[in-house]
Amino acid sequence: MDPRCITPRYFVSPQIAAEDLQALAEAGFKAVICNRPDAEVPPSHQANAIRVAAEAAGLRFEELPLTHQTMTAENVARQRALAEVCDGPVLAYCASGTRCSVIWALGQVDEMSADSILSKTAAAGYQLDNLRPALEQLTGKR
Repeated sequence: MDPRCITPRYFVSPQIAAEDLQALAEAGFKAVICNRPDAEVPPSHQANAIRVAAEAAGLRFEELPLTHQTMTAENVARQRALAEVCDGPVLAYCASGTRCSVIWALGQVDEMSADSILSKTAAAGYQLDNLRPALEQLTGKR
């Protein structure tokens, strides 16, 4: 488990395991968002197994599987809503944390500049410079 801080309320991580959930709760996380489709992982790491462990640890669990094709404006808005409804830090996970970072970045275009967004993701270890044209186009529509 390797939670990386994008903001004090939004962290991303590569794939987590059921045994990680109690430690996440003890670290102060309030919710977990699964952005990884079940088809990518064995049953032991699929959303339902993580959900059971998350709920047993007292964490809210949300599922929003993402692929390149499902990185839509609707899902960007849904991810942001799932993260913002919580009263504390949220951990979003996928294979590497990149999808969770990309969807966060796309959801911030009405709040932050492309430079600020990319600075936050880079500080967490995610170089998303290839996302700059899309971020600039979206921030230009504000």
